[in-house]
Amino acid sequence: MSNEAKHGVSGNNDAYRGSGARPAPAAMPSAIPPRGDYRTLLTFQKGELVYDITFRFAHKFLAKGDRTIDQMIQAARSGKKNILEGSKAGRTSKETEIKLTNVARASLEELLDDYLDFLRARDLPLWPKESKEALFVRELGRKPDLSFEDFRQFVETRPAATVANIAICLIHQTNYLIDQQLRRLDRDFIEQGGLRERMTRARLEAPKKQPPR
Repeated sequence: MSNEAKHGVSGNNDAYRGSGARPAPAAMPSAIPPRGDYRTLLTFQKGELVYDITFRFAHKFLAKGDRTIDQMIQAARSGKKNILEGSKAGRTSKETEIKLTNVARASLEELLDDYLDFLRARDLPLWPKESKEALFVRELGRKPDLSFEDFRQFVETRPAATVANIAICLIHQTNYLIDQQLRRLDRDFIEQGGLRERMTRARLEAPKKQPPR
């Protein structure tokens, strides 16, 4: 788009003068950047999948009354919800978005440790990173529009050790994506600043009010 078009000015100003019309007002620069739907974030999609698996795992394989049930479900929920809240908060506060995304990362790390504790305390095997089982889950985890339905059969029919290892693989994938997201958010904050800096920039870039003719 040309500078003339961007500022709402026609290449032929005489046409406006002859007809008495005024050029269309320029669009005001916005201090609040547009945000996409949080459901399009891969981190949210993976976080939701981890929550769905964890909810079923905890109720199916942990003893009734075990406090770990609530702890694991809450950690999974925190991972998902803080990604959501961070995305929404990012419209007005990049700092808050970074903070909440970090909270999501910490919650999933806590959940990961719970799954590892489950396997270790019961002398159950942890899949090696390059095992055929782990590679299968990682490959399935790259599927577009991933949801719980892609894993329902495994979660409902496989033993506890298998389901725990599936969750561990998916948490590692989610944490990797969150780390990438945090690096991008940090870079955006350094380059663009927070809301105060954007408001100042928007005021400076706003077109000056023209005196009446």
